[in-house]
Amino acid sequence: MACPCFYPVERILQTGKKSPGPLGDVWAGICRAQPESEWLPDAAMAQQFCNFGYAREKCPRFPVDSADAVRFSISRDQDGVIGIYWVVEKNHLPFAHGPLEYSREAARFTLSHTDARVAQQAQAYVSSYLRRKEDLARA
Repeated sequence: MACPCFYPVERILQTGKKSPGPLGDVWAGICRAQPESEWLPDAAMAQQFCNFGYAREKCPRFPVDSADAVRFSISRDQDGVIGIYWVVEKNHLPFAHGPLEYSREAARFTLSHTDARVAQQAQAYVSSYLRRKEDLARA
């Protein structure tokens, strides 16, 4: 459940056996809580709040009236299309939700989210998913 204000840009390589993050991996990125002044959180902040959401009253940049977290799940992976379902949560309850579709052949979303932050999180999520599938196929 990533922070809805988080714009992931680079996967953080983790050593040892670590649990996957809500976006499939842990990501470094930009805080877009205040669009007029993007901010690059340090690694500790990114790992604790940006990647795992629910930062209300913990992160000084978190907007008071914002949703708390974004979840993603794979709904299907067949015929070259990966279906993803997203849910935005507020106060631990679904606030908004919907489907996304990613074309393996085109290597892009054919049905994407209108919020650039959520769309970028979905891209990070599908990138992590595809990387893990490749790793399993090689093993």
